[in-house]
Amino acid sequence: MENFKIEIDSDGILTAFFDVPGKSMNTFTKGALADLARIAEQARTDDAIKGVVITSAKTSGFCAGADLEEMLGGAWEGPVDKNDPEGALKAGFDAAFEMNRVYRALETCGKPVAVAINGLALGGGLELSLACHYRVLSDGPKVQVGLPEVKIGLFPGGGGSQRLPRLIGVQAALMAMSEGKSFKPKEALSAGIVHEVVADDQVLSAAKTWVKANPKASAPWDKSDFKIPGGGPYHPAGSQIFVMANALLRKQSFGNYPAVQNLMKAVYEGIQLPFDAAIRVESRYFVNTLQTPQAKAMIRTFFFSMQQLGKGAGRPAGIAKTDPQQVAVIGAGMMGAGIAYVSALAGIKVILLDRDQAAADKGKAHAEGLVKKGVSRGKTTEAKGQALLDLITPSTDYSLIEGCDLVVEAVFENTDLKEKVTKDAEANLYKGAKADSAIFGTNTSTIPISLLAQASTSAEKFIGIHFFSPVDKMQLVEIIRGEQTSDETVAKAIDYALKIRKTPIVVNDARFFFANRCFIPFTAEGLHLWAEGYAPALIDNAGRATGMPRGPLEMMDDVALDLLTKITSETAKAMGDAYVPIPGEKEVAQMVADGRLGRKNGKGFYDYPDGGQKALWSGLGDLFAVKVDDSTPELVQEIKDRLLYIQAVTAARCFEEGVITDPREADVGSILGWGFAPWSGGIISFIDAIGVEKFVARLKELEAKFGARFATPQLLTDMATKGETFYGRFGKAEKKAA
Repeated sequence: MENFKIEIDSDGILTAFFDVPGKSMNTFTKGALADLARIAEQARTDDAIKGVVITSAKTSGFCAGADLEEMLGGAWEGPVDKNDPEGALKAGFDAAFEMNRVYRALETCGKPVAVAINGLALGGGLELSLACHYRVLSDGPKVQVGLPEVKIGLFPGGGGSQRLPRLIGVQAALMAMSEGKSFKPKEALSAGIVHEVVADDQVLSAAKTWVKANPKASAPWDKSDFKIPGGGPYHPAGSQIFVMANALLRKQSFGNYPAVQNLMKAVYEGIQLPFDAAIRVESRYFVNTLQTPQAKAMIRTFFFSMQQLGKGAGRPAGIAKTDPQQVAVIGAGMMGAGIAYVSALAGIKVILLDRDQAAADKGKAHAEGLVKKGVSRGKTTEAKGQALLDLITPSTDYSLIEGCDLVVEAVFENTDLKEKVTKDAEANLYKGAKADSAIFGTNTSTIPISLLAQASTSAEKFIGIHFFSPVDKMQLVEIIRGEQTSDETVAKAIDYALKIRKTPIVVNDARFFFANRCFIPFTAEGLHLWAEGYAPALIDNAGRATGMPRGPLEMMDDVALDLLTKITSETAKAMGDAYVPIPGEKEVAQMVADGRLGRKNGKGFYDYPDGGQKALWSGLGDLFAVKVDDSTPELVQEIKDRLLYIQAVTAARCFEEGVITDPREADVGSILGWGFAPWSGGIISFIDAIGVEKFVARLKELEAKFGARFATPQLLTDMATKGETFYGRFGKAEKKAA
């Protein structure tokens, strides 16, 4: 066997050490499943074997689940034969059922089976553990178990949707699986997922001790007196669980995630059946889910693309890796303070500069607040927190910039101010020992990098490093290459982003770059709808139903209305006669003038009473009278299309203009940057899943009804004619594989 090492001790206990060759973490490939099937058969047929213990030979963890590379390649859904749809369905079921078949063979081998979980056990790794009669878990600080499949568009397909409800009850299991929740050791013990939690060096011995003491063990659901904790769907309590769960899951997912719907169906149907029939039901729903475009796109984006970009896939080749040790952050407001905090968290010394000492100290105080919160939640210690804070030096003295590897300018979105700061900073950055290697980064969200670089003495070392707020929580960093920015500077900016544990995407220069250029049309379309007389509640409810984290009006409140008006003013000034005002723009400016700034001061499109629920401001109707408040399915779908298509067509224009060139970066950037409908796998996967030809046809309908902002770019017309997809035409990973 290639994936398991076998030892049989003097007590007749077969210990199988999971150890997939060439990988730092165990995953279940088809080969690993075949090996496990042989172990189960050996345990069943060899009388000398008295029991089985499964554990991992790797220090990195137990098992991270099914091998997603194989899964995305089709190995888990069987061949597709258009001439034999029935045969293709059967082949798909057989491929998907293999994990269930093997786990069930182990569970019913007639010998006691225990698992010594010595590390991470997620997805198929926990499902294997649930198929064992006894579960011992290590109490390590990084150990966790869970079924997170829903986060990549799937649901547990190795018996998890059937064993977990039978083990801890339907309600608790549905909540855990629909959220993709992970459990720390003591949480898993308390929930009833594992039987025992011990020190890491005792896991194997504890599992063996149990096997020797329980020679006739079997799974609870294989006993004649088994009852589902809390009751099934026809039990008075159990029936209420499904009524509430159905409503709750619908509220959370808006029907956008096939995995969530199929999970509910699999649990509801499966727990009414004997276990062997139940896992067949699970496999049918699993392969149905796996074949959806949502699942394929989410696996690609959330697993492969995230990993690739998180390792610097966009970094120019052939340039030596750098390791920044000291940065200067100019501007100690919320953004600059956040950048200082994440830099210090990565062990980087930070000079935090502002116009006066009080402002600089206030920036460090923000970091102190985050440290205190981390200590109170047990995520760090006071000593580690103090060590982090010691790395941040608040000051007004620009001479401290000398010796820094990087400057990150994070002042207000004002071209004149940024130009002044650039000149003052570079006077100190480009001298001393690191003068030749240092680079300058501007954290602007809208102003072209090449315009700002005109103030620099070294435009080749000038780059955009666009963070998203709040910096400590948002994982994306948009690296913007100016007209003269060198590859070496891009590489250094990516190295910095990776060191502070952010995911970088690289885009080319244009006003608003990629993220904001695609996001702003979402809020702008909300203003169009408002100005047309659509009820604000209808606009935001439909916006949330798209899968976006907020409706467009409440999103504007979150960003801050005064910031939006500043951006609008700066853009109008820069574009001159070419600028076209958005309907509703003047009304938002009036709201700001009247002190309605958004969530930050408790009043914007919504009112935010202390300790109460937010509610739409009653004065909105005075600005635009409500003409449309009928929420028919057709009308809601049209609003949803407007809000999603306007973002997606803007992304297509970005590809046409060369602002962004890699579909992976577009998809990951859209989800991490502004929360574009995660169920789609990202803004480009959204178009590919619909099909470019169908997408263009719908665009033409929207253009005819709502105007030129929905006009079809020539790129999309060409792609539709040729039957192309974005990943087929621009996908670097796909071309490399081919």
